Amino acid sequence: MAVSISNIIPAKTAEATQVTQYTSNGVQTIIDKFTATNYSASAATISVNLITAAGTAGNDNLIVKTKTLQPAETYTFPELVGHVLPNNGFISTIAGTASAINIRASGRLVS
Repeated sequence: MAVSISNIIPAKTAEATQVTQYTSNGVQTIIDKFTATNYSASAATISVNLITAAGTAGNDNLIVKTKTLQPAETYTFPELVGHVLPNNGFISTIAGTASAINIRASGRLVS
């Protein structure tokens, strides 16, 4: 078994549509950190789903629903830390407002 540390979602702006941000290809992924920062002047929301292979985003895999971030607030999502994505499992997000929230995640890839 090999374990490597990875920046699984490089810093980017979360989209206002449901988007796959990371897929665990050929490995299992342990989420160590997931950070979101609201860089806008207004409150903004974000939701996060952890989905198994061939699944789709829905209430059955919703981990964080419409988390409100105040202007300039950063949140580190303890709800996601330690979760394991199986091979082909993925992280999907949706922001309530386009161009408001930056996200980034890191984790361990186990093969």
